[in-house]
Amino acid sequence: MMRLAPLLPVLLLAACGSHSDAPGSVSASEAQSLNDAAAMLDANSVDANAVAIGGENEAQPR
Repeated sequence: MMRLAPLLPVLLLAACGSHSDAPGSVSASEAQSLNDAAAMLDANSVDANAVAIGGENEAQPR
């Protein structure tokens, strides 16, 4: 056991490697696809004030 004691810090240090990707991160192509999808949704969105309230039982804003 005492012969392995100097090897322990080296093994612990090797286990602490840095990883470039954070959990939940996306690649550059995935980020571009998400940006394109968001732009499409923005282009197809409707202004909330442009929607008319329909129906006779609905209260009209004053």
